[in-house]
Order: sequence, then structure tokens, then C-alpha cells
Amino acid sequence: MSFRAGLLRRAAARRPRIVLPEGGDPRVQAAAARLGREGIAIPIVLGPGGIDPVTDPRHQRVAQHLRDRRPDRVHDAVHALDLASDPLRFGASLVALGEADGCVAGAVASTADVLRAALWAIGTAPGVRTVSSSFYMVLPDDRVLTFTDCAVVPDPAPKVLAEIALAAARDRRRLVGDEARVAFLSFSTYGSAESESVTRVQEAVARFREIAPEIPADGELQVDAALVPEVAGRKAPGSPLAGQANILVFPGLDSGNIGYKLVQRLAGAVALGPLLQGLAAPMSDLSRGASPEDIVEVAAMVALQGDTPG
Repeated sequence: MSFRAGLLRRAAARRPRIVLPEGGDPRVQAAAARLGREGIAIPIVLGPGGIDPVTDPRHQRVAQHLRDRRPDRVHDAVHALDLASDPLRFGASLVALGEADGCVAGAVASTADVLRAALWAIGTAPGVRTVSSSFYMVLPDDRVLTFTDCAVVPDPAPKVLAEIALAAARDRRRLVGDEARVAFLSFSTYGSAESESVTRVQEAVARFREIAPEIPADGELQVDAALVPEVAGRKAPGSPLAGQANILVFPGLDSGNIGYKLVQRLAGAVALGPLLQGLAAPMSDLSRGASPEDIVEVAAMVALQGDTPG
């Protein structure tokens, strides 16, 4: 069974409740219909043809939740009800309140709007300061590589880069089922070049080894030394990854975004995501160019984010 087919099958075994706040979009409607028809998830569609947050009996409860989460941002009870009428905030709040297992948005809304709703209603997981993202790149031979971060954090400091890597490693075990092997990428391998960006990656590797010593990781590495055993043997002898990394940590958003799109367009990989990571409960973004199939697959991934890795 292919990785993508396995995702849908594993999600269907859980029958997750997935909120789709952008119910007015035809792609979301088609995705919701497939999720329900094939038993992949129980879709909770907000908007036309679905639930109206204003008339839903949970409207008041959501309003109070948003007010409790950010009392400094809510003027009064009327303002809270107005905020709870927004489908993004309402959908995120259903997840936070245990009324849904995950939320998927971004077919219409911007990444910034999805993130704001998630941070307000759900917040970050314990010990996490930064929400980031990963793409799961499914190669033509069905290998899966995690690319992080490609959509959220523009210029991460070393500690943040280490946190991004750790969040990706935790999610990979849930979503792919293998053990994480983390490569911190650079244009340099083991000090072959010097620059401020190289130093930042080196510091991130050191920090990652402090917070996750049990996870094989290495860097700074050029991408061929991370992925090709023969090259690793020459450029990075003794690397714990030995050219077999499955998580690629990009030094910044420029390289991450460019990298995933190159692999998608030129290597024929399928890019699943961007999947938000580091939240206290699952909610994820979509590319605004997402197809109904993309939405279905991200919904399945969001459902599996809630699994306890075993």
C-alpha cells in the first residue's frame, strides 16, 4: 500500500471529526463529501450548506473561550460573540474545546489568518514557543521526506530552528511511522565554509542534541551529504545519518520554500501540507491552490497528528 493510501486508511480507522471552516468553497465542499462518503473522517463544515457559527448552540461557549484565552483583546461580551462568529476562530475553538479532533483551513484564508486563529483559540503545546510547518514530500518511489520549515518562520534563531526540528521529528513518527533522522542543512558541510548562517545552523544542531539526544541528527550538512550515502562518506565521514536523513531542516524560509517547490515541480514529488506543528491540538493550513484531494489528505494527516506515537 502506498504512503498516501495508508494515510487515508489509518485516518478512517480513527473516524476523526475534522472542522472545515471554509464551507463556501467548492473544493472544500468536494473534499467534505469525499471524507464522509469514504469514511475517512466526519466532516464538520462551517458556512453555506453547513453549520452557521452564529446560530450554533455552541456559539456562546466559543465566545467565552475566546474571551478567556485573550481577555486583553476582547472588549466585552458582544465583541466576544462577534469574534466567535468568524468561522476560523469558531472552528479552531471547537478543536480546543474537544468538540472536534482537528481543523483544516487555508483554501481561502491566508496562512497568517489561519495561524492567528490557531494561536488564539488553541495555543502552543507545552514547552513550545514557536509554531512552524512541514511538508511531507512523497517521491515517485514512495519514499517520504519531511521538509521543515517551508511556510511559517522566515529567519529562525538557533534555538527556534532546534524546536522546529524537534516538532517535525515528533510528527514524523505519528505520520510516517519510522524513526526520525534529522539533517540541518546549509551550503557548508562540517565547516567547509564560514558565514553567519553556517554558525547559526551549527548552534541549532548543538541545541537540538541537548534537547533531543535520542534522535539521530547531524549538521551542518549540504543536502547531498544528507541524502546520498556515497557523498556522506566523503564529505561527512562518521556522520550518524550516513546520508540517510529523512527530515531536512532548512536554515530559513527562503531555502525551505524554494526547496520544496523545486522537488515538487522538477522531481515529480507530491507535497502534502503545509502541516502546522507545535500547536496544543491539531489544526493545519492549506495552500490556497489546494485541490479537493489535497484537502482530504491534509485532513487525514491532521487526524493522525493527534495519535500518540508508538
